[in-house]
Amino acid sequence: MRHVNKKISEYKKELIEVFSKIDGDKNLMAEFLIDIFTPAEFETMALRWQIVKKLNKGETHRSVAGDLGLGISTVTRGSRELRNKNGGFNLMFKKLGK
Repeated sequence: MRHVNKKISEYKKELIEVFSKIDGDKNLMAEFLIDIFTPAEFETMALRWQIVKKLNKGETHRSVAGDLGLGISTVTRGSRELRNKNGGFNLMFKKLGK
């Protein structure tokens, strides 16, 4: 879903603000995610998280792809993001103590 909307940056900021208001309420988070994502989008997000978790533990690209039934290129994208030590994935792992 690609948009050429000049306000998309503003919309992203607003969505981040909305997520920040969930503040540890797991039921609200679950309901919000179910409502905002299509089932396929939610599944994709869940798989992306599994990719980076496995890579962060030191699993190989091939192993991760095989375990999750994904292509190597999908796993490679997650790997690229993990290399950014100040990126969101690594910040989240620090927060989770992993």
